[in-house]
Amino acid sequence: MMKGKEGFKNFLNMKFTIYTLLVLLFWGKTYLVYRNEFKLGIDNGIQEFLLFLNPLSSAIFFFAFALLFKKTRSRFWAFVIIDFLLSFVLYANVVYYRFFNDFITLPVLMQTKNFGDLGGSAGSLMNSVDILYFVDFIVILSFFFLKLVKKETNKVNRFAAVGVGVLGVAVFFVNLAIAEGDRPDLLQRTFDRNYLVKYIGVYNYTIYDVVQSTKASTQRVMAEESDIQEVLDYTEANHAAPNEDMFGIAEGKNVVYVSMESFQSFLMNYELEGQEVTPFLNSLMKDKSTVYFENFFHQTGQGKTSDSEFLLANSMYALPQGSVFSTKAQNTYQGQPAILSQNGYTTSVFHGNNKTFWNRDVMYKSLGYDNFFDETYYDVTEDNSHNYGLMDKPWFEQSMPYMEEMEQPFMAKFITLTHHYPFTMPEKDQSFPAASTGDSTVDHYFQTAHYFDEALEQFFNQMKESGLYEDSVFVLYGDHYGISENHDRAMSEIIGKEVNDYQSAQLQRVPLFIHVPGENFDQQINSTYGGQIDLRPTVLHMLGIETDEYISFGTDLFSEEHNEIVPLRNGNVITPEFSKIGDKCYSNPHGEEVEMDNCEAVNEIAQKELELSDEVVYGDLLRFYQPSNFEAVNPNDYDYLNR
Repeated sequence: MMKGKEGFKNFLNMKFTIYTLLVLLFWGKTYLVYRNEFKLGIDNGIQEFLLFLNPLSSAIFFFAFALLFKKTRSRFWAFVIIDFLLSFVLYANVVYYRFFNDFITLPVLMQTKNFGDLGGSAGSLMNSVDILYFVDFIVILSFFFLKLVKKETNKVNRFAAVGVGVLGVAVFFVNLAIAEGDRPDLLQRTFDRNYLVKYIGVYNYTIYDVVQSTKASTQRVMAEESDIQEVLDYTEANHAAPNEDMFGIAEGKNVVYVSMESFQSFLMNYELEGQEVTPFLNSLMKDKSTVYFENFFHQTGQGKTSDSEFLLANSMYALPQGSVFSTKAQNTYQGQPAILSQNGYTTSVFHGNNKTFWNRDVMYKSLGYDNFFDETYYDVTEDNSHNYGLMDKPWFEQSMPYMEEMEQPFMAKFITLTHHYPFTMPEKDQSFPAASTGDSTVDHYFQTAHYFDEALEQFFNQMKESGLYEDSVFVLYGDHYGISENHDRAMSEIIGKEVNDYQSAQLQRVPLFIHVPGENFDQQINSTYGGQIDLRPTVLHMLGIETDEYISFGTDLFSEEHNEIVPLRNGNVITPEFSKIGDKCYSNPHGEEVEMDNCEAVNEIAQKELELSDEVVYGDLLRFYQPSNFEAVNPNDYDYLNR
């Protein structure tokens, strides 16, 4: 028995035994994670083979660094550290993907304060069986505690170690060559992180992301004044003249934005157990003073709510990686808050969370907001708060005194919180049944949505009581999806049809209500296709403010010249006739797959807009251009402290 154990110990301490074992364990573990945790869309045998192959190059290459250590024990601990770091990267992406249906990028990691505030959500995304994702780490660590690792020197030829690393690089290039054959220009067409992970793996993608992020950070230094000209030419050529009947219809009125957290359009008029989920919003949709846009899409990326804020304020797209709020907050902007401030408005934001969440206290100064009422302005207690901060009903109620004191006309933006993943509430605040799909995220989604609907009705009543209602225009919009593609099975049950790639893209519709008390619109339901990027010119035109000198990639939703091509940040494109989803083209509204040629033209336009918008943000190009009727914002002029 001792001889057998000693023989195993000798075998384990051979130069390449632990290395080979780790490579095999890590390779197999990663492939199982790919299959069980990520929805990568395997369409053919080549993609299946690449999914199986791509962890191998990473495992061979990274573990080869441990072979450079001369002593067995030093080499062993290098294996342990490398294995833990790689496992952590994999598992962090698993947890992130379970909610965001996306992969982590370096710019997201830079905003570390967000992860502290997301602690509750992260906990709900972890499972006890997740310990299996560290099984290789546990196995190798057990070798040490069982005293199976020898202390004596056991050298590995340095050339052999380098040769193993080169082998890993060679496997990667074979992987990449096959991937490029299946998807040409893979590393140039980077708008979809799912594709990158599917073809080159999560570890190689992480390295690629670091390189891309570093490259993006240098763009501002390299940018020149002439770079803005192409952007100006494009936006001037695509400017949509305002609708004469709508231009100035709300001139002089207060503007009240309500960011409806995680709200998707399928909630409108939806009934559960015979009860309307959103009775107040449904009634508002039928109000003669309301226009409801039924084909309005969120266009956010990894920044979610902060991305929607950026889109609305600047009529520019969110970034392909990370959040503008996190990484480009000190750029030069000509945002709607500053535009309105320079047209006689007082501009304010209300939010029941920490002011540093998504770096808002910095970004809002660059956008020119006069006031920012964060959690320090509210009485937040254990009884009236949950998850991310003050619950919507007490938050709206406590906001009213600040509203009443503001000099008119004002623009006030309310960022709601309660209808947020994981969609839980204290039992005392639950006044609506949960669904019964067996998916807790989807089931409780309706309870928090109903709570928000009640909170919004309360807010409207308080606005009427304060005397502010009649002098205000209300813009209510969904900020981003609430139910990700990870819940397609339950959503198929909810909407009564299979949620495939096409249906998933259509579910990215979010509500948009424009409510102008006293107006009598001929058409309450507007079928125009548009997105969040279109809201700035739409609202400014309603207030009687021209936008032709501002760089805007969106166009007025009421304009007869409005562009109905809706680019989504993941590379999908939606139009009234066709939807380009991944590498496929579908006809609307039935979702029948058609030849890709039908989508090529609109896809080129969409990708051009995304590229130009990214150039503006990465290069901070607005510092080279100033409209004649606009004064540059000085962030030092603003102070949001509650003294």
